[in-house]
Amino acid sequence: MLEIKKNELENILPADGPSLNEVKKYLKKYINEYIVIKCGGSVLVDQKLFDIFIKDISVLNKLGFIPIIVHGGGKRINNKLNELSIKSNFIKGLRVTKKEIIEVVEKVLIDFNHEIIKALKRQSCNSQTINSRENNIISVIQENSELGFVGIPTEINKTIIDKIVDKKQVPVIAPLGLDKDGQTYNINADTVAGSIAKRIKARRLVIMSDVEGVLDNDKKLIPEINSNSIKNLIDNETVTGGMIPKINNCLDVATNGVKGVVIIDGRKNHSVLFELLSDEGSGTLIRQ
Repeated sequence: MLEIKKNELENILPADGPSLNEVKKYLKKYINEYIVIKCGGSVLVDQKLFDIFIKDISVLNKLGFIPIIVHGGGKRINNKLNELSIKSNFIKGLRVTKKEIIEVVEKVLIDFNHEIIKALKRQSCNSQTINSRENNIISVIQENSELGFVGIPTEINKTIIDKIVDKKQVPVIAPLGLDKDGQTYNINADTVAGSIAKRIKARRLVIMSDVEGVLDNDKKLIPEINSNSIKNLIDNETVTGGMIPKINNCLDVATNGVKGVVIIDGRKNHSVLFELLSDEGSGTLIRQ
């Protein structure tokens, strides 16, 4: 990876991404390091953003990095359930998943999983699917009976990830798992990404969403926070609502073997590359 020549780098990097000089500085930083990237929000439904995201993953792969994708699919699931006239209820942001709903969720997520694989292939980037029906790596227990088929990861099979990575392929992971009886469960994608990042001791967990990062009271981006500043931000209600569990999940990951977790805005072009390969970064970095 370190022997990439200047003209090869120029061919790999997008013209509107980080500069060549910046990228060179960060090539050594992530050698042989796992980078877990959770994509959700607009990236999954806006074709332009999706295409840019796929190109960015391909760039990381060609640079010799080890990106691991965990994808959500909430908006796609909502669209399919509406199409089938199946009503969804939510408890604290989690979908109540009955038998008829888990069947739809599984199909939508696996179809999308394969879509990502095909999109990467078009960018000359080989990848491999990981879901409840192929290469399953996630063992689960039921979160609670009220939520139905919503699971909590109890074990992550790292061996399957390593085999894929050893072939220079990108693992593409759907937020689905199996219980001891082989029943499929839906899992919150942030939870899946965090569990995998902890299990494989990733260098970075990057969470792409529809927010710029963590904002202060003046709505300005906070570049970096830690456990002390997070407590203050929650206590003074700078961070509220659904951002609290997201931040706490990030902090849990950052205190369990992952050097840094970052929340970035997936609506910005090449936000993944700017986060990993530029001086400024592109979101809020969360450390212990």
